[in-house]
Amino acid sequence: MSKRSYLLERLEKLPDFVFSFIENYYDGDSINTQIAYSIDIKTFLTFLKTQKFREVATLEDFTEKQLEEVTVDDLLNFRSYLKEYEIVTHNGEGKAIKRVLKNSAFGINRKLSSVRSLYLYLYKTDRIKENVTDKVDMMTLHQKIKKPLTSQETIRILDVLFHGEKYFVGRDLSEYLNRKQRDIATFVTYLGTGIRVSELVNLNVEDISFDTSSFIVTRKGGEQQEIFMPIQVENEISTYLYEDRKKMNSSQEKALFLSRLGKRMSVAAVEKNLKKYCHAAGVNHPDKTRPHALRRTFACRLLEDGVDIKMVAELMGHKNIEVTHKFYAQYSAQTRKEIMRGLHVIPKEDET
Repeated sequence: MSKRSYLLERLEKLPDFVFSFIENYYDGDSINTQIAYSIDIKTFLTFLKTQKFREVATLEDFTEKQLEEVTVDDLLNFRSYLKEYEIVTHNGEGKAIKRVLKNSAFGINRKLSSVRSLYLYLYKTDRIKENVTDKVDMMTLHQKIKKPLTSQETIRILDVLFHGEKYFVGRDLSEYLNRKQRDIATFVTYLGTGIRVSELVNLNVEDISFDTSSFIVTRKGGEQQEIFMPIQVENEISTYLYEDRKKMNSSQEKALFLSRLGKRMSVAAVEKNLKKYCHAAGVNHPDKTRPHALRRTFACRLLEDGVDIKMVAELMGHKNIEVTHKFYAQYSAQTRKEIMRGLHVIPKEDET
């Protein structure tokens, strides 16, 4: 079953206004986002049916009027309910199976955000008179700081990329040699421009312009932005495009980065390849073996070089500069360390 069919199957069991919300109001979002909204809203309606509207026969029978009757207390109870709740599913034989689900603060906030979006849609389209979800706060998130790659770690990973003959043997060596230039171009582009991994794999050949030394990337929400390439990035893409990629029988494929089957590379393939190169370089921390570590490293290097944080936000494609501040906090940690390590706790004799 395709993702589209799966989404439509879920929406058939939900009220018409939910179908309109996901199909029309969030028409530009990815199919995965739409499926996530449908799951979160189903969880919310199931809670309401159990706790407040027991007279409702099925979730499909909910009306906008009933959602308008939901109070702040109901939403607070829903927020608590999401910490741990029970669902019933059925196996292939139709037998009911009970499962207990738990959510972190992040998971709770994601579901509350879906409900907020639904209420905002109903309010903006005059289906309800008040958006009560505005009165309920999100859960407080306590996120650990994820550090960028150090200069030495970056150098080691790049050495594996460019000189894998020293690190791989047998089948691993053959695979490395077959995709060497593609992987160099992929990860140098990622490290040198800070684009998201989804944006990276969605690049097409026609997006690249060597005349302007730039490429066009489609950001979250569908907006396009011109990204100017550092010289090293331009050189590696050029080498891959005119030498390595031409060898593949993929004249009909418009994607820039291709798999061994001549199709567009997937996000999962990029993640898997990066992890292999990181492990070969002795970089094993989970936070540093994911593609986002390269994006994080790009941002922190810009800040370290004195680039204004507003410019960094623009280069990263951040609509909210507060998101960029997370990277600034990581960069400034090194500065704080240098200040504190140089502090004389016990005054020198000539200072007394």
